[in-house]
Amino acid sequence: MIERIGTTARASKIVKHNGVAYLSGQVAEGATIQEQTTECLRRVDALLTEAGSSREKMLRATIWLSDMSYFAGLNEVWNAWVPEGHAPARACGEAKLARSELLVEIIVDAAYD
Repeated sequence: MIERIGTTARASKIVKHNGVAYLSGQVAEGATIQEQTTECLRRVDALLTEAGSSREKMLRATIWLSDMSYFAGLNEVWNAWVPEGHAPARACGEAKLARSELLVEIIVDAAYD
């Protein structure tokens, strides 16, 4: 069974299937990479909770930066947010994002009960 949460004509906020919750990519406003990353991760937390999951159950994170020069600032916030011993598999790359003011987009997949 596939469960879709927050579905619109274009996308779902969460898709749950076979014990895995797939979260839509999260972006945020903010002047710095740290501000945007903090808000993205706050939104990820909310979606994980809505999916019946948590940071400790993350399986994979895909992170897109508008410029790899933001990598250290991203990691500064990310490293403080990820629970010790529960780091997901992670990829981080550079991509042109949907709007020029966006610096980061974070996509997470997580197990749920």
